[in-house]
Amino acid sequence: MNTASHDYDLIVLGGGSAGLAGAIRAAQYGKRVALLEPGELGGTCVNVGCVPKKAMWLAADLHERIGLASAMGFDVPPRPALSWKELVIHRQAYISNIHTSYHKRLDETGVVRIPARGHLLDAHTVACSDGVRYTADHILIATGAHPQRPDIPGAELGLVSDDFFELRAAPAEVAIIGGGYIAVELAGLLQALGSRVSLLVRGKRLLERFDYELTDQLAENLRQQGVRIYFDYRLRELQRDGERVRAFGHDGPMDSVFDAVFFATGRRGNSRGLGLEALGIDIGEHEQVQVDEWQTTAVPSIHAVGDIAGKVGLTPVAVAASRRLMDRLFGGRPQSKMDYENVASVVFSHPPLGAVGMGEEEARACFEQVTVYHSRFRPMLQALANGTQRSLFKMVCAGPEERVVGVHLLGEAADEILQGFAVAVKMGATKAQFDDTVAIHPTSAEEVVLMR
Repeated sequence: MNTASHDYDLIVLGGGSAGLAGAIRAAQYGKRVALLEPGELGGTCVNVGCVPKKAMWLAADLHERIGLASAMGFDVPPRPALSWKELVIHRQAYISNIHTSYHKRLDETGVVRIPARGHLLDAHTVACSDGVRYTADHILIATGAHPQRPDIPGAELGLVSDDFFELRAAPAEVAIIGGGYIAVELAGLLQALGSRVSLLVRGKRLLERFDYELTDQLAENLRQQGVRIYFDYRLRELQRDGERVRAFGHDGPMDSVFDAVFFATGRRGNSRGLGLEALGIDIGEHEQVQVDEWQTTAVPSIHAVGDIAGKVGLTPVAVAASRRLMDRLFGGRPQSKMDYENVASVVFSHPPLGAVGMGEEEARACFEQVTVYHSRFRPMLQALANGTQRSLFKMVCAGPEERVVGVHLLGEAADEILQGFAVAVKMGATKAQFDDTVAIHPTSAEEVVLMR
């Protein structure tokens, strides 16, 4: 192909984590890159996802630790007052620094940022919202996803996860519809920061993609924190009740109205208006762009990564997949692609829940011989302060050699502990090798190598 016939080697639609990673990696290979993004750089993760969520989680964690400090004799109130305004100032300043760093990286690598939306006219042409057209050898779709509201009467009265970051105070009574990671994270945050939370779950348990024993323990931990959990709840309708909102289930109304109702009922890909169907590119049931194992659509020059591709909806996965795609297209590595097996993930619940590899049920469906190990304990700080939080660690092993195919951690610092053990699972470590590793004492992490 004569690359000089096109304006760019790569055009990226979307300036979130996946789009930025792809654009910068391609530019580092000396390619001419344009990135179309009409809004703030960073996408969901930086602006209304991982980063501000973690900031709020840290605030909630501090709240809990101050309560533990009070129980241990420090002269602090057990439930200290929080200035949401001050917290938001610090949170947004942190995000602003990330925006600045992204602009600097684009400038340093020579990526051209075009502040406009784009849609595809053909396999190599993108039309911007201002009418200007650009062409490229390859087009990368990285437009992300958005929260969905259920199709029920009064759905417009409910909020979604993006709206959480617009709050400037904790609503007194909150209902959260859903049982996935966003619902669980919001429940823990809001309960810790002053709300009284009801978690209305359609299914029979929380976090159905995670191991059932840990999610059961998490539900109990949330109850100990004051979260009211209702399983098998099917929302039928929302109605305005003065300044508040009343939720009606299929078995009748809730006992009370709420100051805020949040929907955490899934996300849909931002694929509308991109002109994909006209090019023969398939769109999935969740509005995601269908791609093969190489992140390529039915049109060889058009690719998709991140949430829009509908695989694993995690920022580090999106970044890794995008960089590997660029390595394949421009870096002389024709076999480079994302390996979606054994990807570690963490739910920033209270306490956090992390997992890598298979849960027990999945392992038993795949292997004839499965051995499971547990450790149930109370972290040292909780024990010292007579706290109620419990930890549960679980290891799933397969075959006579007991290869570790799953590590599941619920408890204090699980988010920090899991990363290293994810390397071990990825490498195919066995239980015997875990047993041969000397523990670091006294820590929660030592329980992973002491399970019997």
